[in-house]
Formats: sequence, structure tokens, C-alpha cells
Amino acid sequence: MEAYEAGASVAHIHVRDPQTKAPKSDATMYREVLEGIRDKCDMIVQLTTGGGGPYGVSLEQRLTALELNPESASLNVATMTFGDNVFMNPPDVVESIARRMAERRVKPELECYDVGHIGLAWRLVEKNLVREPLRISLVLGVTGGISATPENLLHMRKLVQGWRWNVIAIGKAQFPILTLGITLGGDVRVGMEDNIYLSKSVLAKRNVELVSKIVRIAKELGKEIATPAEAREILQIPKRTRHVQG
Repeated sequence: MEAYEAGASVAHIHVRDPQTKAPKSDATMYREVLEGIRDKCDMIVQLTTGGGGPYGVSLEQRLTALELNPESASLNVATMTFGDNVFMNPPDVVESIARRMAERRVKPELECYDVGHIGLAWRLVEKNLVREPLRISLVLGVTGGISATPENLLHMRKLVQGWRWNVIAIGKAQFPILTLGITLGGDVRVGMEDNIYLSKSVLAKRNVELVSKIVRIAKELGKEIATPAEAREILQIPKRTRHVQG
């Protein structure tokens, strides 16, 4: 709610085990989050299908989020080294997830951590597994993926073929790269999943501080902040009155 009141129109959600704090994919916990948000505001809620993947959460467990038919969900398009671990997303599994999202009318956000991943996303389009208007996230700065530099963002942006794109930058590169993304016409994501510093040596206490900072930057650059209703129109996501399958 703090992030929503500061200007965020989409909430990207992971859940964790309340006791161990480890990443966990649990339909009951996702339902609690969905209902809690929906009771208070009209944000687009995007659940992850990648959460915990590099840390031992199985592919099948990751897909429990789709049982709730969220408006949107992330879709990781490639297997890759992720820090000191391996993030498994085999092509046949990615395609099956895309089909499941299409059947449930869940808007996929295609997560691309390197240049070659954009080509894999395009293959999903060619196979009619995802449909335009597409939503693609350019993720820079993960160890094992493309590094977070202006040159790399400019190159990736050239390859997205007019799709609606979003910038995610990890660590200290977050605000410089997101600022460039805004000037290039992209959408941006902030949050403590990606970066825990508000500024050099200053730890963020809550997500809202990061949201508020990027909103200030966007407004200084003359950009308007989309409301959830405007974001649904831009992304062509029909608003749902229920998230849980009846």
C-alpha cells in the first residue's frame, strides 16, 4: 500500500516461508497477498513463476502462482547461471508455462537477462505462445547475465522490436540505469528484490523509499506516472474482480 500511494501501479510479488524466510511458492500465501492488496487498492498484481528457482524451488512449485489466475505473471525464458547457482528454464518447460498462461488469460512478462534471451522471447511469439502487445523486461546486472551498463541497455532496447519494455537493474546500477530507461521511453521497476540501497552507503528501510525516489526522478524528467487503470490500458490487461479460480 505504501508503494501504491507513492505511485507504483504494479506489484511484483514473491512470498517467503514465515519461519525460515527462505523463498517459497505456496498458493495459500499468494492468495493471502492477492486478497490483501485487492481489498485496499486496484494495483495490478503480478506473481512470480521464477521465485526461488536459482535456490532449489522446483519448476512445478514455482507454477503454483498460476493456480490463482493472477492478472500478470513473470515468465523466465532461459536457463542461465544466476550468481553461484543455476536457474533452470528448459525450452519445453518455458513453452508449457506460456501455454498455461494463455489458457488462464494471464499476461506474461518475459524476463530477459541477456541479449540472446530476447531471441528466445521472439521464438515464443513465432510459435503463437504469447501474443502482442508483448511485455518484456530487460534485466541487467545479475551475475551470469548481461552487466548493467548504458551501452548494454541501449543495445537490448534496439532488439525489442517495438514491444512494451521494462527495465530492471540490480544493485548500485539501479537508479542510473532506470533513469536512462525512462529517458528512452521504457517502464521501470524498483524494489528491494533488486537493490537494497537508497543511495551510496544508505540502506533502504522499505520499498516505498525506492518507489518514491524513482517517481521523483521521472517527474523531474517530465514523465507522468501511470495509474493502475492507465497501466492496464497500456498493457491491455482486463481488470479482474476475482483472482482465485472458482
